[in-house]
Amino acid sequence: MLTHLGGIDHGVVLVRNLDAAAAGFARLGFTVAPRGTHSPHMGTGNNCIMLKSDYFELLGVLAPTEANARWREMLETREGISAIALRAHDADAGAAEIAARGVATLPVQQFGRPVAMPDGSQAETRFRTFHLAEPPVPGLRLFACQHLTPEATWIPGLMDHANTAEALAGIEVLAADPAAAAAAVGRILDSQPVPEPDGAMRLETGAAPLVFLTGLQLGGRYPGLDLTGLPPEGPVTLAVRVANPAAAVRCAAGTGAMEGRFGLAVPPAAAHGMILAFR
Repeated sequence: MLTHLGGIDHGVVLVRNLDAAAAGFARLGFTVAPRGTHSPHMGTGNNCIMLKSDYFELLGVLAPTEANARWREMLETREGISAIALRAHDADAGAAEIAARGVATLPVQQFGRPVAMPDGSQAETRFRTFHLAEPPVPGLRLFACQHLTPEATWIPGLMDHANTAEALAGIEVLAADPAAAAAAVGRILDSQPVPEPDGAMRLETGAAPLVFLTGLQLGGRYPGLDLTGLPPEGPVTLAVRVANPAAAVRCAAGTGAMEGRFGLAVPPAAAHGMILAFR
């Protein structure tokens, strides 16, 4: 594995209406952090859903800027998982490590957002990030995130969820050729893909795995689930590990969720353009 980059840090779920998305995920049993507003040049805001060691964020565009042009382009057609962040122990060193593998990266950026702490005080959570210049495979945008102030991100109380969510369990990525896609990303992450029983290719990241699969394999994992709204390629499933599956079932009632061998799956129509799987 890479020296300066760890496994998956968080997934980014791009949404058109942050307030509606935050309310929707709260109904699904998540404790949703208050909205944060990023630095002005980013033009974005988010609501994070913090797990014990990783998280996912609901991201929305608040004002058009050069930095969020690609997010605005995606929102013209759909919502859903727009990017996956790897954890950077050192963003500058991580960018250099990736570049040494012949993979172009964009410049390292630093930004932050204000945070209300449990004692009523105000803090700022700050990050250093860099993006791969181009998706390594169609539809999959990768970037790396170094947390400069983790104590202002993983805040007590925000990690307790009615659905008992504890951690990311994996992200499934649609690909025309899963083996080739997994190999391409594996070369970047210094990880060797391995096949799963249904032929999907699993890539360990050091945290939650990436799983590359075809549309046919995805349909086989979630038979009967309405998959309308998913892209033809790219990340489509965010899987979350829960301590009590029965609690997740109660929280997902009325969403069209279906239980199967890959957990309880909430359809894209109820999860802002992605499959949300409780496992």
